[in-house]
Amino acid sequence: MRSLRSLLLAFWRRMRSSGKFMTGVVLLAVLVALALLSPLISTFVGDGKNPLEIAAYPAWEVPSVDHWLGTDRYGRDVMVMTLAGLGTSLKVGVVAGIISTFIGVTIAFVGGYKGGRLDSTLRTATDMFLVVPSLPLLLTLSAYVKRVSVIQIAVLLAIFSWPFAARTLRSHVLSLRSRPYVELARVTNCSDLEIIFQDLVPNLLPYIGVGLAAASLGAIFALTGLEVIGLGPANTIDLGLMINWATSWGALSLGAWPIFVAPIVVLSLLFMAVTMINIGMEEVYNPRLRATAGA
Repeated sequence: MRSLRSLLLAFWRRMRSSGKFMTGVVLLAVLVALALLSPLISTFVGDGKNPLEIAAYPAWEVPSVDHWLGTDRYGRDVMVMTLAGLGTSLKVGVVAGIISTFIGVTIAFVGGYKGGRLDSTLRTATDMFLVVPSLPLLLTLSAYVKRVSVIQIAVLLAIFSWPFAARTLRSHVLSLRSRPYVELARVTNCSDLEIIFQDLVPNLLPYIGVGLAAASLGAIFALTGLEVIGLGPANTIDLGLMINWATSWGALSLGAWPIFVAPIVVLSLLFMAVTMINIGMEEVYNPRLRATAGA
């Protein structure tokens, strides 16, 4: 039985050969680094001012050396706003992704491994959440929950995004629980938790990783959609809120295209990074795709 560390090292050695996976990882790392460095970049751009303060600079300035993406209606630097929005969107995505993946993994492993009535109950609950229309509920909750915070909206998004991961992982658990090494662990009187965490979870790490990435990206785009129609946390700048501002202000007709284009480009890069990571993992772990890619 291999340790978790050895499995992660083996996974990394195997994935390094995938150009698509490495390209996606590098692109995602650059976006995360820009989000983490946004306070430092804000200090450098501001030169003594807070670029996100109202009337910090003249309104509707065109892109220049001082303001690479210009300023918005209230004189705020658009580049700094974009980086701040990227940080907020990533925070929501990570929190929602972790919560939804944790719920999905717990239900999938407990139900898939134990089976019986417990599995039937959890499967029924998962199916109920799958058929519930999440968008109308999110719209209703966002409209009536006033002053919702970033963490609260992340939790709301996570509540409706775990069932797909639970269904997908459950099928893999059902396949793994009859493997010889799991039977051997049962014979040696290992507890259920030991078998799940030492034998099942490490072998499903790639699938858990894909589920986490998909859930995080889905939460980011769900937040963007809520913000575009005027819902969501209004006291924090994120990419969707910038798109909402651009459309409501008529920024394109005023020639202030960066405030509309910048968040869309960043969202596209996020989608591209996660998609390339998923495609790279599919080509490595799916024999049919691996044969096609090799050909």
